[in-house]
Amino acid sequence: MSYLKFDASALKKYVNDNELNEIKPMLNTAKDLLLSGSGVESDMRQWLDLPTNYDKNEFNRIKQAAKNIQKDSKVLVVIGIGGSYLGARMAIDYLHDSYFNYMPDDKRDFPQVLFAGNSISGSYINSLIKIIGDRDFSVNVISKSGTTTEPSIAFRIFHKLLIEKYGLEAANKRIYVTTDAENGALRQEVKANGYESFIIPNGVGGRYSVLTPVGLLPIAVSGVNIDELMAGAAEAQAEYATKAVEENSALQYAAYRNILYRKGYTNEIFEGYEPNLRYFAEWWKQLAGESEGKDFKGIYPTSAMFSTDLHSLGQYIQQGRRDLMETVIKIQNPPTDVDVPITGKNGDGIQYLEGKTMNYVNDKAFESVIIAHTNGGVPNMIINVKDQTPHTLGYAIYFFEFAISVSGYLNGINPFNQPGVEDYKKNMFALLGKPGYEALKAQIENEK
Repeated sequence: MSYLKFDASALKKYVNDNELNEIKPMLNTAKDLLLSGSGVESDMRQWLDLPTNYDKNEFNRIKQAAKNIQKDSKVLVVIGIGGSYLGARMAIDYLHDSYFNYMPDDKRDFPQVLFAGNSISGSYINSLIKIIGDRDFSVNVISKSGTTTEPSIAFRIFHKLLIEKYGLEAANKRIYVTTDAENGALRQEVKANGYESFIIPNGVGGRYSVLTPVGLLPIAVSGVNIDELMAGAAEAQAEYATKAVEENSALQYAAYRNILYRKGYTNEIFEGYEPNLRYFAEWWKQLAGESEGKDFKGIYPTSAMFSTDLHSLGQYIQQGRRDLMETVIKIQNPPTDVDVPITGKNGDGIQYLEGKTMNYVNDKAFESVIIAHTNGGVPNMIINVKDQTPHTLGYAIYFFEFAISVSGYLNGINPFNQPGVEDYKKNMFALLGKPGYEALKAQIENEK
């Protein structure tokens, strides 16, 4: 099979044969808006050709920096929030064993990659500091502005710890900065302290940034072949830019989810059957939610991991409100498997499974859920992914970025801005007493 295949066969009860043809003119227009740059916010489409048009010198510096971190550190602390960490975490979880970050140092070939700056929890930071202990560590701080609250607090804390452990000069060599090429607080820190630094391209928003240094450095530190990751994305780029709807999985996905949305299926549940897909779902939720949730429109993205969540959300999905659609990512060839032991006993009621593999049982669970949910009134779209290798992941990343961008244009939405994200920040700054927000603080106090 190809690296990824979209399967709409479970939609027969919900989408008529003629509907794909009827939406095709609008779909092609949305695709053309994206590819030609004639759509809104066209300067934020640099991710489109990233797999083939990227700074090769910087790419080589990323690989060398990863080797340096692997050589002198047992832990890399990645500091960032939103797109500045979700892509890297998604990829590392997808490409490694589920317990990669839990293995002791003598059982791991590469550093632990741990994350900070994605919350304002003091308890979380304290736990992270305890996990690092007295081991050698480095820091990769990621922020375009350098003033985002959560990562700024975390960087102050870990910067202080580095200096206390290594002294100022040696600490500076353990700090890797990914930020704007010229402007922002972190760029000034780089100039003042000589940190190794990498650039966040101006034309790439955070949720589309996993194939930039934002994601590539942490991914490479974890031991992943990032050349293969980019090669997979390049293959998807070539296919999705040129192929017609009938042969284009990304366009089909964009079309069908919009057909369903117009019929009242306003909530999309992203589902997987492998636990290390959980952060793939988190990455997808930001990509879909920030790209499409505007002007009181857009599909609401949520997620579930099966079979685990069948024992908690399964009842609602089966018999709750009928405004749900499901997108299921199915790994065709999981990296490992385990046989159900043969005991000759049946006290646990599973003797009929003896000698079968867990992946076989998982596949049958997947098939049964598709049948049950489809019959229960929930449309299902299936995305078959070949395996959990860097090449396939690069291909899948580009698939979702391309499909969600087309989907935004198809729904008359700017898929590249996120104006609503700033609203809570203004209130938080006011309540924390940040200079310049005194009037807003007074307004908030009066409204209490």
